[in-house]
Amino acid sequence: MSVLAAVVTGAGIAISAPTGAAAAATAELKLAASEDTYTSSSRKSASFGDEDKLAIGTLAKDVKVSYLKFVVPAGTSVTGARLKLTPIGDVTGKVSVSRVLSNAWTEKLTSAAAPALGLTVASASGTDVSFDLGAEITGPGTYSLAVKSSSTSVVTRFRSSESAAGAPVLTVATTKAEPPVVVPPVVVPPVVVPPVVVPTKPTQPSKDCQTDAMLVPSCGVLWGGAAGGFTDTPRDEALKTWENTTGRTATVFHQYHKGDEPFPTKMEIAMTRDAAKPRVLLLNWKIAYGSTWAKVAKGEQDKRIDAFVARVKATYPEKFFLVLNHEPENDVIAKAGSGWEAKDFAAMYRHTILRLRSKGLTNAINVMAYMGNEKWMSQSWWKDLYPGDDVVDWMGLDSYVSAEKGYYHEGLFADLLDRKGKTGPGFYEWTTTKHASKPLMVAEWGVYHRIGKPADKAPAYASVRPELSKRPQIKAIVHFDTEHDDEGDRDISITSTKTGLAAFKKLATDPIFNVKLNLK
Repeated sequence: MSVLAAVVTGAGIAISAPTGAAAAATAELKLAASEDTYTSSSRKSASFGDEDKLAIGTLAKDVKVSYLKFVVPAGTSVTGARLKLTPIGDVTGKVSVSRVLSNAWTEKLTSAAAPALGLTVASASGTDVSFDLGAEITGPGTYSLAVKSSSTSVVTRFRSSESAAGAPVLTVATTKAEPPVVVPPVVVPPVVVPPVVVPTKPTQPSKDCQTDAMLVPSCGVLWGGAAGGFTDTPRDEALKTWENTTGRTATVFHQYHKGDEPFPTKMEIAMTRDAAKPRVLLLNWKIAYGSTWAKVAKGEQDKRIDAFVARVKATYPEKFFLVLNHEPENDVIAKAGSGWEAKDFAAMYRHTILRLRSKGLTNAINVMAYMGNEKWMSQSWWKDLYPGDDVVDWMGLDSYVSAEKGYYHEGLFADLLDRKGKTGPGFYEWTTTKHASKPLMVAEWGVYHRIGKPADKAPAYASVRPELSKRPQIKAIVHFDTEHDDEGDRDISITSTKTGLAAFKKLATDPIFNVKLNLK
């Protein structure tokens, strides 16, 4: 069922993209699925990519799910998107569309190898099976979607790309007509799609975009910040200044603690109870401070853990993110008996989370935050750090790029996501394949240059939004802002150059970050 077509249409007739003054007018880009198929739970090794139909629903305990993949061409300025399916016969039950958390599938897909699904992004009932995906498809990139039915006794079928007419079509509204895409000939009958009218609307998430019980946005991406690092400026004052500079509230407020420090602090609580500027806490805790990971895992810091539980239960009922010893790679001592081996970290993490739960702490959302540096990803012990899916709610990444040409880790936003060890894969690919059910938070990110060697950070900042469109597993990004890092030689601030600041402020205005917090 593999057909990729992209043509700009008017009055239902395929035409070439307009030129001159007409090119600025609103246009529609109709895209056929590059891949579409369905799976059957009772036929785990069977693939249906060559069939002229898609199937969804349940019959005799056989669950059928359909999968579609669309490629929005580079350079497309998306202002809306609508998916249209053509039913074969009646439509039974509610039909829903969910994100697919990986694009690494083909039409040979089987239910045994089906990728993990994310949140439901649209639904419809009745014979007009059309879905508004304007909040999900916001720019160029590859988008994988799963279609399901609520019916438990009937299977609903739709035309596939192999069908002579009525194939699935994604209609993308764009304010800038794109050059016509030359489609290579295919060995299937031509797809004739009736015109679909899609109203033009702003590129932004739905007004209902909000966090769920695990603080995962139903659409969009959480925007966060940590400011004033390695300075004496109070962190609330630093963040408020950063927010005023950027023009957007940091929905995620990142803070750091260690050992027996009492937290959440009064300041942190006050920052997250500001009705005018709602925020959620992201708390890093080095619980083994003054001890070792191995000793924590053996229960020698249970008193510390229990005191934290008692304090939170007494003062802070809101949901919050909790990171245990962020960037553990940098603290590993790969020596037997050191108490700081990678396996000791995993044991410490498991013991702490299970202890928190046993004591009735229910509002902590756990984040496993990696350093994501190729040096550590190449170590034989790196794989031993992961404590297990049952105690991890979110995956996290702390990673930076340089704006200086030829300097260490020069690059764009994609480079900090895709770093890999000697054998690969890159961090984002590893996360989305090995832990596909977990949302990803870029818990620290930024662009730096050496102090006294200012370089334009604008290209790196401008690269963020396109990457978010292509990487649906990223649900939060949290910028770390400081004029000098812990070694005192790198400037990670957004204000180091005028062009960089302008680019960052433009990024901050993007509606993809309009997410409503539900912390209760």
